[in-house]
Amino acid sequence: MISKEDILAALSNVEEPDLKKDLVTLNMIKDVAVEGSKISFTVVLTTPACPLKEVIRKRCMDALEEKLGTEIEVDISMTAEVTSIRNNNPQLPGVKNIIAISSGKGGVGKSTVTANLALALKNSGATVGIIDADIFGPSIPLMFGAEDIQPLITPKDGKNMIHPINQYGIKMISIGFLTPKDNAVVWRGPMASQALRQFLGDVDWGELDYLLIDLPPGTSDIHLSLVQTVPVTGAVVVTTPQKVAIADATKGLAMFQQPQINVPILGVVENMAYFTPEELPDKKYYLFGKDGGKELATKFNVPLLGEIPIVQGIREAGDEGRPIMMGQDLISTEAFRKTAEALAQQLAIRNASSPATERVVVA
Repeated sequence: MISKEDILAALSNVEEPDLKKDLVTLNMIKDVAVEGSKISFTVVLTTPACPLKEVIRKRCMDALEEKLGTEIEVDISMTAEVTSIRNNNPQLPGVKNIIAISSGKGGVGKSTVTANLALALKNSGATVGIIDADIFGPSIPLMFGAEDIQPLITPKDGKNMIHPINQYGIKMISIGFLTPKDNAVVWRGPMASQALRQFLGDVDWGELDYLLIDLPPGTSDIHLSLVQTVPVTGAVVVTTPQKVAIADATKGLAMFQQPQINVPILGVVENMAYFTPEELPDKKYYLFGKDGGKELATKFNVPLLGEIPIVQGIREAGDEGRPIMMGQDLISTEAFRKTAEALAQQLAIRNASSPATERVVVA
């Protein structure tokens, strides 16, 4: 007779590829049931965007067959519970992970990457939000076709709270929802920083697995205000391959690694990495140079999360207010899906192996 203990003993030999501990020790095995030679259980992954779920499934099957024989019938369910190091945090209490998306310079497609990563994570089963922290050049309302939508404000616990716009399953807030779309925001730095603090403290975000912060290019008051207001789980740097972009991205990445800021770098995304014509699907033309993002990641010993190709459809989709992840362009959607999986993977590793980020306190 097969017992639950036999199953757990077999699965204790299955190592989680990223966390380097066995599934039983990590408490990732749930709902074990046995009926004769029929076995069922659930593996609770660290993220629904886990790129290694099939690897884990196969390792479980191999371990069970080695321990219990090949005559067993095994039903493995996969679910996920996104990990967090932000437990009981008074600021954004329902948000598990805060991810800063930054770039050294403008024009590298940071907001496009943010929008499509958010949708890729949502498509995997995660709950996702976006704060458009580019106060002077907000792009998120246009990219999500929500320029004419205004958020509701309702009282909650004696305080007026803003309800984020929910578009395509993504919760979002931007200064673009609160000001006329053709008006320029002419504010000094402290006013822009105050707007960001309101987006963090006065918006009813509810429960989110991932909150992506679309930062303005460069290093500014906004960046410092973010890390002073909330402990950021990690940062992603977006760049294009050419040297001038890499030079600026290097400064942006170094900012997060300064001792007084010390935000973990989750990785680099290289946008506009190469061009592949439709009629030559096996060709890659490196219009802006090659491997700039890879070299940046290697220099700082951080992962290269993904390489996003130059595809006309990505630009058209953003202009139309329906990001490319809403469509059927397989080259683009696959690139963003893999990049989102790599991001979620690095977050899970960071949450398991590194201490919680602290808010920056400026003396």
